[in-house]
Amino acid sequence: MTRFTVPEMSCGHCTAAIEKAIKEIDDQARVDCNLEDHSVSVSSDLPAKALQSAIYEAGYKSEAA
Repeated sequence: MTRFTVPEMSCGHCTAAIEKAIKEIDDQARVDCNLEDHSVSVSSDLPAKALQSAIYEAGYKSEAA
């Protein structure tokens, strides 16, 4: 499980965009977005850097949590 902090994630549209971006590079990924603490947890075989790049491509900055 890889976890990121995404400070700009603030609504359902944000979480949907992030989940879609990650699923585009790994359709088997499990993505859990938590708006309360602005975190995204991802279960995937892809490296954290690839997941973070997908989040960035969706328009959000993220940090490893």
